Amino acid sequence: MATAAPSAASRIAVVTGASSGIGAATARQLAAAGYRVVLTARRKDRIEALAEEITKAGHQATAYALDVTDRAAVDEFATAFKTIGVLVNNAGGALGADPVATGDPADWRQMYETNVIGTLNLTQALLPKLVASGDGTVVVVSSTAGHGTYEGGGGYVAAKHGAHVLAETLRLEIVGRPVRVIEIAPGMVKTDEFALTRFSGDKEKAEKVYEGVAEPLTADDVAGTITWAITRPSHVNVDLLVLRPRAQASNTKVHRDL
Repeated sequence: MATAAPSAASRIAVVTGASSGIGAATARQLAAAGYRVVLTARRKDRIEALAEEITKAGHQATAYALDVTDRAAVDEFATAFKTIGVLVNNAGGALGADPVATGDPADWRQMYETNVIGTLNLTQALLPKLVASGDGTVVVVSSTAGHGTYEGGGGYVAAKHGAHVLAETLRLEIVGRPVRVIEIAPGMVKTDEFALTRFSGDKEKAEKVYEGVAEPLTADDVAGTITWAITRPSHVNVDLLVLRPRAQASNTKVHRDL
């Protein structure tokens, strides 16, 4: 299906967590679709390299080092724009897989700060700019974890459920304004860093997550879905799109060839 080219007033797309994985892939695909992408993440070297790559490919990209949990920094970042067309709230992640009884409260707090408060910070700071564009889109990249719990996932599930509720509530509150709110909820996605970060760099534990799964989703799979949703005609809102690999029927039922 053909995608709609962004209008001049809404051609800027801010992507958080753009230093790797889904965020980086989304930035590449939105740039190819005609958006001027603004890449944000804490790792300045990564996003600067990505911006250079996108620019060399003939597209437009700018890197801006940003911690989404730092509200003062987010507010300062927002002053750089009069209008923007798209905000992709992708920054997030999981830490640990301990049961509720023994989970580290610091991990729970960090997941909530990144996945929920970070999304809140960017959305609040940039919402007036999105409205001013006359054709804005907020994307929240949540997770199937936000829609169904599983053992050992309590902290991450709670955080992603918070992101889901944020998107759902925002959509109700701003209906009638020229801004769409889209939630993309991926299931099992194999990227270079997600599981490795979750298990504090333990490669064996990280690989076990995907053991026997022939084709988990890739970052490009999710990025393509995000880009598709953003490039629908302005009157079309993809409220919630759940994306899983064929091998995954639910968070707790996955086909594995072992």
